[in-house]
Order: sequence, then C-alpha cells, then structure tokens
Amino acid sequence: MSARRRRRAAAEQEEEEEEEEAAEAGSDKEVDLDERLHELDLRSDSDIPDVPPPTDSTPEILKKALSGLSARWKNWWIRGILSLAMISGFFLIIYLGSFMLMLLVLSIQVKCYHEIITIGYRVYHSYDLPWFRSLSWYFLLCVNYFFYGETVADYFATFVQRREQLQFLIRYHRFISFALYLTGFCMFVLSLVKKHYRLQFYMFAWTHVTLLITVTQSHLVIQNLFEGMIWFLVPISSVICNDITAYIFGFFFGRTPLIKLSPKKTWEGFIGGFFSTVVFGFIFSYFLAQHQYFVCPVEYNSETNRFVTECEPSELFQMKKYSVPPLLQAVLGWETVNMYPFQMHSFALSTFASLIGPFGGFFASGFKRAFKIKDFADTIPGHGGIMDRFDCQYLMATFVHVYITSFIRGPNPSKLLKQLLILQPEQQLSVYKTLKSHLVEKGILQPSLRG
Repeated sequence: MSARRRRRAAAEQEEEEEEEEAAEAGSDKEVDLDERLHELDLRSDSDIPDVPPPTDSTPEILKKALSGLSARWKNWWIRGILSLAMISGFFLIIYLGSFMLMLLVLSIQVKCYHEIITIGYRVYHSYDLPWFRSLSWYFLLCVNYFFYGETVADYFATFVQRREQLQFLIRYHRFISFALYLTGFCMFVLSLVKKHYRLQFYMFAWTHVTLLITVTQSHLVIQNLFEGMIWFLVPISSVICNDITAYIFGFFFGRTPLIKLSPKKTWEGFIGGFFSTVVFGFIFSYFLAQHQYFVCPVEYNSETNRFVTECEPSELFQMKKYSVPPLLQAVLGWETVNMYPFQMHSFALSTFASLIGPFGGFFASGFKRAFKIKDFADTIPGHGGIMDRFDCQYLMATFVHVYITSFIRGPNPSKLLKQLLILQPEQQLSVYKTLKSHLVEKGILQPSLRG
C-alpha cells in the first residue's frame, strides 16, 4: 500500500509541475501580448502621414475689403457673406422645384464622397495602391444605381410601364446591382499587392464606410422629399439655423467649452442655438404649412413628364384649435390657440437638430483631428469643404426618415395604385375580386353589387 501511495503521490506531483509550467508559459504569452498592446498604445499621431493643408480659396476682392480687420472678425465676415450667398442660392433652387432639389442632393453627395475619399488618397498616396481611385468611384456608381433604381421602381411605376427597356431593368434591378458590385469586389481582390494587403483592406473599408455615410443618407433625404417638401425643408433649415445661431451666440457670449473635440464650441452657443432653432422651426413650419407646394407629396405625372405637388392637405396641415395648459394660461393670457398639427412635430425636429444633430459635427471633428486636418476641403471660403457644412445634415436625414415611418406615414394609396398598374391583367383582376369581396363583407359595398 505504501509503495502504491508513493507512486500516486509522485504522479500527482508531476501533474502539478506540468500545470505550473503551462500556467507560466501562458502568463509569459499574456505578458508579451500586454507589452505589444502597450507599445501600440504608445504610438503617437506622428505615425500618421501628413495631409497637405488646404489652400486659402477666399476671393481676392474679399481679402482686400477685409484686410484691415483682425483674423477673428475677418473670418466672421467671410462666413457671414458666404452663408447669405448659399442661403440665397438654396431658396432659388427651392423655387425651381423638387427635381432641382434632387439634383442638388445628388451633387452634394458626390462632392462629400470626393472630399472623404481624397483624404484617404492623400494620406496613403506614397504607397501607390493600384486601382484605388477607380474602384472607389466604381463602387459609388454601383450603390447609386441600386438606390436610385429602387426610387424609380417606387415612384415612377407608370413611366416605367410604358417603356419595355426600363421594365427589364426594373424587374432584374437587384440582380444587376449585385452583379455590378460583385464585379468591383473581384477587381479589388485581383488588385491586392503583396506587403500592402492590410493597407488595401483599410482603404476598402474606408470606401464602404464613406458610401454608408454619403449615399445611404442622401437616399433618405430624397425619400423624405417625396413625402412633401416640408419634410425636406424644415429639418435642413433647422440644422442650418442651429449652426448659424450657435456660432453667433458662441462668438459673442461663449465662455464655457462644450467638448474637447471642438474647442471653439461653447455651452452658451449650444444653449442659445437650441432655443433659437426651436422658435425658428415653429415659425417656419407655420409659414410652409399654408402652401400646397410645400405640404403635398411630390409625385411624378407621366402625362406631363413633370413632378406635381397638388393635393388636398392632410390633417397635419389643417388649422386646429388647441387648449393652452393652465400654467401657461396665466402667463400668455390665452385659453386656446390655433396652430397646425405639424408645428407640434416641428418641436421634435428642431430638438433633434439642436441636441443630437451637433454630434454629427463632433464626429467629423474627431475624424479631422485623427488625420491632422482643419477642414475636409477648401471648397467654401471660411467654411471649409461641403462635408464640413453637411456633417450634421446626414444624421438629421436618418432621424426624419425614421420619424416619418414611425409616427406619420400610413399606407400610401397612390403608391399602391402605381404598383398595381404594373401587374399582369390576371393579377389585377384577382386583386379586384379580393378587394371587392372584402368590401362587401365589411358592409361598405352592397351585396347586390356582386357579380
């Protein structure tokens, strides 16, 4: 028994020693891994290639007119003059109609995409990656083809029905889109170069994230526009108003820094911009809600080949009487107030534009700091690039689309009718019989109408 016990004890001791050695080896690996991670954390931003600073694109006439001012006030006047010019141009495009607004959105999307992709190209230009620019623009073409094809299928059904070539493209639209993307994917794989694999995958991800930010959001902007121009104008104008008023309040009263990513942003500007935007959204909504041109859904008339905005305004845009809360009655002296229901929704839009929308700008600021650049480009003097002005708009577009689908939009009879018109006659007859039977059961149609 004693010999057997000694052998068992020796075996147990050997097992314990093996476990200790394994634990030590594992700990050594963990230490090595921790050291490597620590070294990566200690890497400074100097490892990131420098991006050439943008040039000053301020017109010479403005430089001479403002030459006597300090840099702070010179920037103030340049931003102010260019802001008024852009707002005036925006109103002109609104006057020209919804189709011009769609072209504007598409142009802004392409320019924003170009600015972000160009930063990536400049940062990694020394590596001379093959096909990077060509593939980037090819993927932009593919994604736009997919999204705008979906829009054509949804809103231009009667137009498509008259043209056999378009019917083929719409019927197999998703397959064609996938085939186009797959072609680009294969081209990317074929372009991989030894020793640059990781960098090429970085840029592949860069391109796709840029597509997600620009193309997807601009598609949502156009979807919002089809719901009625007011769903396009109020959100965009609220972001613009917040940007301007926050800058003004911060310029004159700003003392308390808001966030480290944007040192010039202050709490005074943030709060002042919030209240100004809420008031602006309420008043601007009241003005727009009075006109069919702004409140009616944008529809394509296949007979005139034009977009039309004529309808009987929905309940959202019909004046109603509301009771004033008792606490406010003593202050305002009103028991009731007349307003459009959409003005209540404008509070939600303005609040998001003021409180959450700026985080799109903070995100862009963090991106620019990561690559040591002041602006995305120098397209607009005093403002930077187009992306510098629309970094908050894309976040706003997503919110508006979600808000409409969650709280506003119901079944769209016009859209359903367009889809029914492109069905085969047998399918249309089947839908008609099913709908007729349903209406008879509901008591809406008389049983004598069956046939």
